[in-house]
Amino acid sequence: MNWHIWILIVIFVITSIVGVVTGSNSLITVPVMFQFGIMEKTAVATNMFALTLMSAGGSIPFLRQRLIKKEKLLPLLILTLIGSAIGAGIAIIISAGALKLVVAVSVAIGAILLLILPERQKLEETDPIPARKKIYGFLLSFLLAIYGGVFSGGYVTVLTIVLVKLLGLSYREAVGNTKVINFFSSGIAATLFAYFGLIDYSLGIALGLATFVGGIIGGHYATKMSEKFLRAVFTFTTVLLAAKSLFDLFNN
Repeated sequence: MNWHIWILIVIFVITSIVGVVTGSNSLITVPVMFQFGIMEKTAVATNMFALTLMSAGGSIPFLRQRLIKKEKLLPLLILTLIGSAIGAGIAIIISAGALKLVVAVSVAIGAILLLILPERQKLEETDPIPARKKIYGFLLSFLLAIYGGVFSGGYVTVLTIVLVKLLGLSYREAVGNTKVINFFSSGIAATLFAYFGLIDYSLGIALGLATFVGGIIGGHYATKMSEKFLRAVFTFTTVLLAAKSLFDLFNN
């Protein structure tokens, strides 16, 4: 393996461990892939392939602890499969430059969201959820799935907030459910990307295995890690990458 692949493997493992809790792995991994000269669509597609394995690994600890809300998961999965397929189709047909713009803007927005989103303890909501809120929650979940199929950066982070604030899940339940949802979201998108030959499998398998291991580790320690520290590190790194991605975009 080339040295840059080893660097990517390390980055993917670390972001997967942290990303099980925070989401937003792709805000870091895809821009880093760009920096190593990987073509835009190949980077997005290969990252999506790796995310599928990360989500599988991250789901295992939550499934074992029975933290998955199956009664709310089924309609979300249906909406996710449809929305993500639409999003992946958009990613396939738009130009590489437009896709890079989506990534750069998403990284910038993701950095802002990570700075302003409420902390974990402020997300808990025990009051009954009105039917109107649930409708909004399912609608937003569908729209987010479309975005997740195009580029997954920040998708799980915002979806977690939607599940908590609009669909009544606890934060821990939302983290677990988003891992399962993201498995299907990334899986359907990766399937379409594979059909059009956009995935670099030699790189994707290595990164996928790295994210699978990272996902299991992150899922296991999701309730034990210092979320404040992880959030600070993750946000700082994302802000730097947002600045670098936008700088590169405007320079080109």
